[in-house]
Amino acid sequence: MRHPSPAPSAAAPAPSAPSAARAVTALRGVLPFLRPYRARVALAFALLCLGSATILVVPLAFRDLIDSGFGKGVAAGGGLLGTDSLDGQFVALFGLALLWAVAVAGRYYMVSWVGERVTADLRSAVYARVLGQSPQFFETLQTGEVLSRLTADTTLIQTVVGSSVSMGLRSLFQFVGGMVMLAVTSAQLFGLIAGLMLLLALPIVLIGRRVRRLSRESQDRIADASALAGEILNAMPTVQAFTQEAAEARRFGERSETSFRTAVRRTRVRALLTALIIAAVMGTIIFVLWIGARQVQAGSLSLGELGAFVIYAALVAGGVGTLAEVWGDVMRASGATERLMELLHAESAIREPLAPRAPQRAEQVAIDFEHVVFCYPARPGQRALDDICLHIEPGERVALVGPSGAGKTSLLQVLLRYYEVSAGCIRLNGQDIRELALHALRGSIAIVPQDPVIFSASALENIRYGRPAASDDEVIAAARAAAADEFIARLPEGYATFLGERGTRLSGGQRQRIAIARAMLKGAQVLLLDEATSALDAESEILVQQGLAAAMQGRTTLIIAHRLATVQQVDRIVVMDGGRIVETGTPADLRRQGGLYARLAALQLAP
Repeated sequence: MRHPSPAPSAAAPAPSAPSAARAVTALRGVLPFLRPYRARVALAFALLCLGSATILVVPLAFRDLIDSGFGKGVAAGGGLLGTDSLDGQFVALFGLALLWAVAVAGRYYMVSWVGERVTADLRSAVYARVLGQSPQFFETLQTGEVLSRLTADTTLIQTVVGSSVSMGLRSLFQFVGGMVMLAVTSAQLFGLIAGLMLLLALPIVLIGRRVRRLSRESQDRIADASALAGEILNAMPTVQAFTQEAAEARRFGERSETSFRTAVRRTRVRALLTALIIAAVMGTIIFVLWIGARQVQAGSLSLGELGAFVIYAALVAGGVGTLAEVWGDVMRASGATERLMELLHAESAIREPLAPRAPQRAEQVAIDFEHVVFCYPARPGQRALDDICLHIEPGERVALVGPSGAGKTSLLQVLLRYYEVSAGCIRLNGQDIRELALHALRGSIAIVPQDPVIFSASALENIRYGRPAASDDEVIAAARAAAADEFIARLPEGYATFLGERGTRLSGGQRQRIAIARAMLKGAQVLLLDEATSALDAESEILVQQGLAAAMQGRTTLIIAHRLATVQQVDRIVVMDGGRIVETGTPADLRRQGGLYARLAALQLAP
């Protein structure tokens, strides 16, 4: 389902003094998701009008029964329902009941369907938007916070779209229609009710604003707890290794308690609002009915008219009570909608080019870093890369070495456009990578990260992630080249074995070989290896190095290595320190120069 592209918008802070107008404005963000289903919405609205009109006719029928059927016998013409017998009036009443039942059931089905459909579309749209964000986006927003918005917040919106709005409109029609019929039945009694209700409106509005503010705060506290839980559950081995289970349980308990206290404050205010509305409305109606009863005794009002007035008053009271409940839901959903719209309107720091150029067709790729300067957004005053100038020939194998923090990983991240360079440019075959579509750029690059990601799927599907259209034979061939076939074949179900969340059923070396097979299957023109053999034992490393040697044939390769023994067969080594290139050359040349590489080699490669 395609939806209109949202306009750019900065994330809005939590409002301090929300209003009814702002609540409605926030919910307008859902309208683009309703438009594709406007035919169903229109049908639900028609059924709503039919049901509301039917229920408003019922008190008139009772008036005729009381004044005609029970009092004087059935008058000629049969009153409102147009029947000529008491039995006929009851049959007509039952017909109204059936019509009302069908209208209510149809409306309920339609609005529930629309609510579920809109919620699913909204979740998908927000999730797709989040997937398009750069790593910078997740430096300040935890994944648990995103998951909370995708689940708890969308559930609140589903409640409003799928039931509360329908109930609210039904109750509004019931309220307005009931008030009109009250005025028709007895203008004097209606005037009393209207005047008293106007006096009650101000405190109800003020309390409603507080409910909305507390609702937004409550959702934020739930998201805080979810974010903490997600972080800790993904780090369970570390938590258990340092015996911090009790401390983390206590920390989560404290956040849950904060969420509970906020929710209790919201519930308390909402309960007060509900009690005020019900007490005020019922008190008003009872007072007005007392006046009406005295009018019946005085003969200025018939018993049937008073009966109809009572039923209409009950409809009005029920409508107001439901509106109060619905308004509380709307206030909560408006806060949830604001949070979701912040994600849906978030603009990635990495922008697609307005008119992307097609990448040049070439079997091999040359890479040029031209005076590249880069600072991480969180550290704008510290250069991670400082005036990097580097030319890599097509098919050349280049190793990046140097101490931690030298800028090696940063170089790969700006090449993939995970971050934008602060100055200078990067070119592939002479084309500035900012002129290429992100999909085309990253599609031409395969990467094996130091900490490989294994998905909750089978070994076959994890490797096939590199090229979803690959056949089983191609997947197995890539696994063999990466020395992964041997251990996969020993798994209980071979390539169909489920590997567990984050590959918990595999060793570190096995996870790395799966990642290498995935990169080899992709068959990209550029290969990035970020400590790709760091988790392998000596025997496996020899096997994988053979597979990587085959994978690097004809591909431009950048290799990050801390162990110098793994990069002795490359074409060139680039030594980095402090974000700069300090040396470049073959391993033998660099050892003769006596610089940083020679010192590292003396420590690692000395016999």
